[in-house]
Amino acid sequence: MRILLDECTPRPLKREFTNYDIRTVVEMGWSGKKNGELLKLMSENGFTILLTTDQNLRYQQNLQQAKIAVIVLVAPTNKLSDLLSLIPNVRNVLTTITSGEVIEIRSTKSS
Repeated sequence: MRILLDECTPRPLKREFTNYDIRTVVEMGWSGKKNGELLKLMSENGFTILLTTDQNLRYQQNLQQAKIAVIVLVAPTNKLSDLLSLIPNVRNVLTTITSGEVIEIRSTKSS
């Protein structure tokens, strides 16, 4: 499994996944790519999971066709401090998520 950390997600979040093959959009040189192009590049480069905070992606793209699973982090903000509490749940989901699936991991904090 190869994981891509979306551009809208703080890059330091990558440190929480040291046991995984994870790259950032910036590391891949894909900054500024539109979602459709990004999903195509992911597929061509062997990525199977996109970790993002973009809650609209599922409505904008055909994820089944792209053969990409998406984990959406939903917290009061996209700040690292708000997202860190979601990481244990993300790790659990990584063991069961399948291609084309979108799973939202929600914070219990309110905004």
